[in-house]
Amino acid sequence: MLTNEIIRLQAEAQQDYVIESRRTIHRFAEVSGKEFKTSAFIEEEIKKAGLPYEKAGDTGWIAILDTGKPGSRIALRADIDALLVPEEPNNLAGPRVVVSDDPHTSHACGHDAHTAMLLGAMRVLAEQRDNLTGVIYFCFEEGEEDGRGILAMLNQLSAHGVDVCWGIHVYAGLESGKICVSAGPRMAGAAGVGIKVIGRGGHGSRPDQAINPIIPAAHIITQLNSAFMNQLNVEETVTLGLGMVKAGEATNIIPDDAYVGGTARFFNKEEGEKALEIIERIARNTADSYRCGIEFEKRNNISPYPVVNDEKTALKIQKAVGEICGEEVLGDCDKWFASECYSAYQNKYPGVLGFLGIRNEAYGSGAAHHNGKFDIDESGFWLGVCAEAAFAFEK
Repeated sequence: MLTNEIIRLQAEAQQDYVIESRRTIHRFAEVSGKEFKTSAFIEEEIKKAGLPYEKAGDTGWIAILDTGKPGSRIALRADIDALLVPEEPNNLAGPRVVVSDDPHTSHACGHDAHTAMLLGAMRVLAEQRDNLTGVIYFCFEEGEEDGRGILAMLNQLSAHGVDVCWGIHVYAGLESGKICVSAGPRMAGAAGVGIKVIGRGGHGSRPDQAINPIIPAAHIITQLNSAFMNQLNVEETVTLGLGMVKAGEATNIIPDDAYVGGTARFFNKEEGEKALEIIERIARNTADSYRCGIEFEKRNNISPYPVVNDEKTALKIQKAVGEICGEEVLGDCDKWFASECYSAYQNKYPGVLGFLGIRNEAYGSGAAHHNGKFDIDESGFWLGVCAEAAFAFEK
């Protein structure tokens, strides 16, 4: 008879395999669209598990576990790409256990761990096929960082009639050995800001004979900050982070154009759309008042929307994780202002994204994501496997 204890023990038994797999993938550290060695490794592991599989995009895969019995069709998702972030040999405390083979790239967001844990869960669930119902789709998504893989994955899944979805993201804001499965907003949506103000260049000695785009660009920046404080709902968190201002090459030459770039982050879809409208309206009106033109980059849109966990599913899975993996592993964490294209799954299916804690001061993990010192405490990988198995059994 299959018991919760047996499921947990089988998840714990995958710990060494998941660590080894994570370190292999970590060394590859391939950026979006170039995950060739990573993809080949995943395909080989799917074959070893004896599951049929399908391509999803150029380097993504969907492995399929069909129990042959009626039941829910669930998607378990992991992303597989790395970042163009050089990895430092030391984390916050000392030497890390594994370093990328490529000095220019690294898994500074933990996708190597996501993929390895899903491979471990796939092994557990394939062994327990007779005790499961329905169909499980193990989704290895390419190109999460630049968004190139999500449409191919969703298009491939659309033929399978998925009922519910689950994903895990490692989180440096949560201590190792804990997992957070909460309802409601979990990760922020993002609106890109890319504004080109177009004037007319000239010599700095005769500004009257030019149309200086720097002046309206400066006013756009100050007016946006004022508008975000006064025109958006103060009860809904919306942040504006402007990280780039570019104009000119010489101090005595007025440039033809000026550029302002950044992002807005939000947890409420409607308020995010309102923020983007404010950005475009202020930029257009301000530029016009200075006789300047305006161009918006393609990135001046919302992508992605916020990750919002389905309440019914989240509460159900939180209970299952506590029963199977242990009540002591459940942790609480705040909303995370980073963004994730997992929201696209949730736009189609009720779903949950759980946060797996990786912060361990003694080891040196806990640096922010997308950072050269980012690292992972591997001791909690069994918990990620256990949570994914719990989702499959309690779907």
